[in-house]
Amino acid sequence: MSSQGDRRPDPTPEAGPAPGPTQEPRPSDAQILAARDAWAERLGLTLGTAFPEGSTGWVGAATGAGGEDLVLKVAWAHEEARDEALGMSIWSAGRDSGRDAPGPIVPHVLEARREGALSVLLMERVRPGATLARSGLPPQQEDEVVAGLLRHLWIPADDLPGAPQHGFRPLAHMCAWWADEAAERLARDSRGLPEELVRRGLDLFRALPRERGVPEVLLATDLHHHNVLAADGEVPDRGVSWRAIDPKPYVGDPHYDLLQHMFNAEDRLVEDPSGFSARMAHLTGLDPERTARWLLARCVQEAPGADAAARAAMRLAADGV
Repeated sequence: MSSQGDRRPDPTPEAGPAPGPTQEPRPSDAQILAARDAWAERLGLTLGTAFPEGSTGWVGAATGAGGEDLVLKVAWAHEEARDEALGMSIWSAGRDSGRDAPGPIVPHVLEARREGALSVLLMERVRPGATLARSGLPPQQEDEVVAGLLRHLWIPADDLPGAPQHGFRPLAHMCAWWADEAAERLARDSRGLPEELVRRGLDLFRALPRERGVPEVLLATDLHHHNVLAADGEVPDRGVSWRAIDPKPYVGDPHYDLLQHMFNAEDRLVEDPSGFSARMAHLTGLDPERTARWLLARCVQEAPGADAAARAAMRLAADGV
């Protein structure tokens, strides 16, 4: 890790995309259920029970006309999740796209649509389907699973269908929106962060996704151990394969995609954020200094609602990030 004295200069903030949500209002529960029933009829599905994890819509078991074991998801396509269906369909097709992937990296997608405020996904059901968080793997092996998935999820933007008009929004759009929201909250309560650290962290959060010379890829932006499922009925220590779910796709800097996994391991994040970020950078072949700067920026941005983020930001600053 660089010392404070030889740290590379931060990218200079410049005019970026207009921040803020552009989403349609959340559909009512009745509208979501009506859409679910309409899609089930259209696709010849018999619906089963809902899964408890569905917080922005209906996600549950379904059986296809031929007895297929499936999952139907009808959910609000809110700002972050707007392009989930498009991203999942591209990653699902990746098994036949010629990319160097070890096999499926998301559940096989049979139907993927965004209609107005709703996103509709019909997918194979992943069995046994236990999350990585419940796998019993030690944290270091969780790191390896997440890093392995990320390396195969990162399709270069120029290789996306329809590129350069691929339909995904730039990561800079989300970062500008989130930075503005964080600035307002930190102005009311700095969470103990020095004013200079707040300014620098939010400037970095706006500037890093617009810095030139960094390859742009399709990002999941929300990959962590609760969004990874065990597949194929194999036990975790005997070569289980894994599937990523619930992405929030954007296009941008792959270093950003390492962050959510670290935020879902708060104890490790607070204890040694520099070491944690260096490890994830090593596992994915990315720049450790850039990863650390992204982590500092995100910690400041998350500080209004997370004490662990504020504490990690202070430790990163003390480490000379």
